Amino acid sequence: MFGDWLDHASEDYGGGGNVVVHLVMACGEETLLGGRISLAAGRMSEMSDFVSSPLYCNFQNGSLCGRPKNATDSAFTSGYPAALWAARARGRPSRYTYVQLGVYMAENGIYQNIQHRTGFKFNGANIVGERVPVELGWEPVFHTTLPGHYKIGGVLMTAPGPDMYEDINGEPYALTGRTQRIHRTSYGTWVLMDQRIITRDGGRNESGVTALWGFLYNDPRTSLREWQASAGVLDRGFWHSRPYDTIGVGFSDEKISPFVQRAEEQLRARGGSLPNHATGIQRHAAVLEVNYALHVIRGVIVQPLFEYYLRPNGQGNLRDAALLGFKSHVEFL
Repeated sequence: MFGDWLDHASEDYGGGGNVVVHLVMACGEETLLGGRISLAAGRMSEMSDFVSSPLYCNFQNGSLCGRPKNATDSAFTSGYPAALWAARARGRPSRYTYVQLGVYMAENGIYQNIQHRTGFKFNGANIVGERVPVELGWEPVFHTTLPGHYKIGGVLMTAPGPDMYEDINGEPYALTGRTQRIHRTSYGTWVLMDQRIITRDGGRNESGVTALWGFLYNDPRTSLREWQASAGVLDRGFWHSRPYDTIGVGFSDEKISPFVQRAEEQLRARGGSLPNHATGIQRHAAVLEVNYALHVIRGVIVQPLFEYYLRPNGQGNLRDAALLGFKSHVEFL
């Protein structure tokens, strides 16, 4: 409604497919050495294991839920409800550390009905490369009631990606009109952290204050977003009489690739249409969200929320926008 195509106000599943049953995941997992080694293979999604945290969907805006948006800046990054052929190995050198490595086939059209309307299309005819993510994590527990999660990782992709600025001859495609140069390799990196800093009632009911922050950087040659920085605070049980209520504050700032900016400047100067649904030069975008999760009864949560968008779609020619809404969560079993 206010022109933003970077960080949608909410993320809904159901816009494509239109089927009674959609296969989200079908894989097998084997644990060895008392759970210290985990091996999985089958139809899997990369974002279920890498750059993931259950904390991000305490928020509703698309810059954070269900993972920082920079992580999904490639059309080949698989996340719910899309799955593809993959294998993942995870090891725990110690109780509080882990390292994991995966290989995920890069498939064309994983979010399009022509390829994955039902999720049951298993052939590899549309595989065009691989994504190889690696992640190291440290999961300490301070003073027995203050858990934390610290992770650093990166991904190498060997799938075709168009250059954001150059054409096939290395010149600005916005000026020549020729086809964009195709890169066979690109990369992404991330550092994500969360730490409970205050606990209540001895840590029961996950109560207390948790801080989370992160930074992601993408290959600016082939990505719309160059980097994303985010931070947030979750406070659960701040009213003793309501131990399950949670208040959340989250902020995300994204910088558009300088190559995208240069191409859009040249296209606008020539009177051409801009990519990425843009109506102005894309430079920076930021989103603030404040919400309150009200625990109504067991299994029912209602969450009023406020979102404020600075430079929607990364554009300075669009007015800042405010949004009021709410999210409900109901568990039947």
